[in-house]
Amino acid sequence: MRSYVQGFSLSQEDVDAFRQHSGPPADAQLFHVARWFRHVAVILGSPRAPAPPRGLQSSEGRRTQPPWSPPAGSEPCQLRLYNSLTRRKDVFVPQDGRRVTWYCCGPTVYDASHMGHARSYISFDILRRVLRDYFKFDVFYCMNITDVDDKIIKRARQNYLFERYQEKQPQAVQLLEDVRAALQPFSAKLRETSDPDKRQMLERLERAVRLAAEPLEEPARRGLAGEELDSRVQVLLEEAKDLLSDWLDSTHGSEVSDNSIFSKLPKFWEAEFHKDMEALNVRPPDVLTRVSEYVPEIVDFVQKIVDNGYGYVSNGSVYFDTVKFANSEGHCYGKLVPEAVGDQKALQEGEGDLSVSAERLSEKRSPSDFALWKASKPGEPSWPCPWGKGRPGWHIECSAMAGTLLGASMDLHGGGFDLRFPHHDNELAQSEAYFENDCWVRYFLHTGHLTIAGCKMSKSLKNFITIKDALKKHSARQLRLAFLMHSWKDALDYSANTMESALQYEKLLNEFFLNVKDLLRAPIEVAGQFEKWEDKETELNESFYDKKAAVHEALCDNVDTRTVLEEMRALVGQCNLYMAARKAARKRPNRALLESIARYLTHMLKIFGAIEEESSLGFPVGGPGTSLNLEPTVMPYLQVLSEFREGVRRVAREHRVPEVLQLSDALRDDVLPELGVRFEDHEGLPTVVKLVDRDTLLREREEKKRAEEEKRRKKEEAARKRQEQEAARLAKMKVPPSEMFLSERDKYSKFDENGLPTHDAEGKELSKGQAKKLKKLFEAQEKLHKEYLQLVQNGSIP
Repeated sequence: MRSYVQGFSLSQEDVDAFRQHSGPPADAQLFHVARWFRHVAVILGSPRAPAPPRGLQSSEGRRTQPPWSPPAGSEPCQLRLYNSLTRRKDVFVPQDGRRVTWYCCGPTVYDASHMGHARSYISFDILRRVLRDYFKFDVFYCMNITDVDDKIIKRARQNYLFERYQEKQPQAVQLLEDVRAALQPFSAKLRETSDPDKRQMLERLERAVRLAAEPLEEPARRGLAGEELDSRVQVLLEEAKDLLSDWLDSTHGSEVSDNSIFSKLPKFWEAEFHKDMEALNVRPPDVLTRVSEYVPEIVDFVQKIVDNGYGYVSNGSVYFDTVKFANSEGHCYGKLVPEAVGDQKALQEGEGDLSVSAERLSEKRSPSDFALWKASKPGEPSWPCPWGKGRPGWHIECSAMAGTLLGASMDLHGGGFDLRFPHHDNELAQSEAYFENDCWVRYFLHTGHLTIAGCKMSKSLKNFITIKDALKKHSARQLRLAFLMHSWKDALDYSANTMESALQYEKLLNEFFLNVKDLLRAPIEVAGQFEKWEDKETELNESFYDKKAAVHEALCDNVDTRTVLEEMRALVGQCNLYMAARKAARKRPNRALLESIARYLTHMLKIFGAIEEESSLGFPVGGPGTSLNLEPTVMPYLQVLSEFREGVRRVAREHRVPEVLQLSDALRDDVLPELGVRFEDHEGLPTVVKLVDRDTLLREREEKKRAEEEKRRKKEEAARKRQEQEAARLAKMKVPPSEMFLSERDKYSKFDENGLPTHDAEGKELSKGQAKKLKKLFEAQEKLHKEYLQLVQNGSIP
């Protein structure tokens, strides 16, 4: 057998001889031999030949790649959410891949939306955006509107009856008579009220009504009429509106039978709620459900619960059997707040003001049972059903609507902290009774309470703040930043301090964005945008990546936006230090690096909903809802104005024309801020041009004026004090030492020939210690007086 290597014929003996060698010759001068050795070894194979050294290259033979191992890397952090069902942070695992089904309890629309609503819906909007835009989940978000409820029914009746009463234009005598009649049950209610805040509110109302009624008493008794009397009638009607409405409802409420009366009120307030949410930049839900539109589904839902053995009919109403459910295998009542089971006060609040009469309570098998369907009484809306005309209970609404859209199990359910019991615990029980499962909700999220300056928000404390009122003081972005600076699940105190922190944070970010924009506007060659990195750039970039990693970890940790904002603040602080150092060295900062950081921060703020419009970098200029992108439109003109102004100032300094410099300063300080433009002059550097909100600039200007005025006042005060001190010192210097103690006759009765005291006021001789102390004072005054005489002699003092 012979082998062939590139035209050479080798016998088996040659091959065996070749394989006896363990490797190529080590002598570097024999590299040709080494090359051929490896070539032959590749073709023939040599089990004893070691792998060729990596440093040698072969132009003709085949080489194999060296072994490769993947890096160890690090364990990626997982998203964990605080789950009220476990009261801990659980790893979030959707049931269907990346798809997330989410149901959120919406408002009961019978009054203006307030900051408590903002607390929940801004917080859930932030969570929803983070899950969708950061973690890239496919979120299907449903929310309900409760437009059938005891509160709505009562308020709608009261409004209708009071409007009808007003239309009759009651005369003074009749109005006074009705007010007196209304005051009787009101006074009884006041006496029974134990809550001090509510009692105080009722007392204020009673006092206001009596004060408004007093000016009408005498004219009404005498039968007088006229515009003045009509005006007083209107005042009393306004002050007594709540009082009369409650009284009219108690006497005539059962007469209201038109269902349209009960739909007018929630339609109005629902529209107002949506306007408020839009103003707060809260994204609308993917699906919105209304109780009034889902009554057939609710009836079917209740019927199945009854068929499954967990509901019972009593006097036309249907109740959920909590005892039967709790004792059934695979079920548990009170999953969220087991310690609250049996809390009758909370249970009755959940049933509603119109559903806690003794008659209704007697219909239940157990005090903990709750209404699935309520038989309608006169003066309440009603729908036909197998049990007679009635209306849905509060808790069943969400179960039926969510179950219809999301099925037997959803990933997320959200609501306010105060809804945990009984509302959400009852939702869980009736839904799991319907679906015969124990997993209707996988993760329950509850937003924290909102307090007003440390107190619970309530009309009785006069700290009830509507969303519209809050937006008159602060922008939607500022409110959102305040919420982002707190954990979504913890209590949040809406106060001046909270909002001041948000304002300062917004200012920090905005100034950074404006500085970066100014840097990027500076003309530069295409190749010039890529600058050599020095140690400072490398350090800042390393910090940038560290901060991004910290932000990711914080978002994985229950969407901890508070920590995220602190990491972003720290990153901006490091960028500011870097820019200041470059400025001090008369060098331009690295454009690409700062732009990358600014765009990242912009991206995160967009995810959080703190940047409303399309903006590639920083906060948009022009305010929300404006179609014009103001910055690129006006900035070229402002840049030309800035350069022209710099040229004028340079000429004015060269020719010493202070009037022109003053006009230039006036343009910067007085004219441009009115237009939302800030010019920042820096010695030896081009003027920085910034577009800033006009109100912000005017506020800054006023603060600057106040600071300058305060500085001037302090300077004048210091000068005045110096003058007073100098005058007092001069007056003291004028006194000869021999006379300095003579005026103190209340302390001393005798003096020596130099004017030094020898005896106290009682004639007792002074001790040696006292005399020594007085002698020192005498000598000091003697020195001062000599200094004074010297000044007079020199003409320094007239």
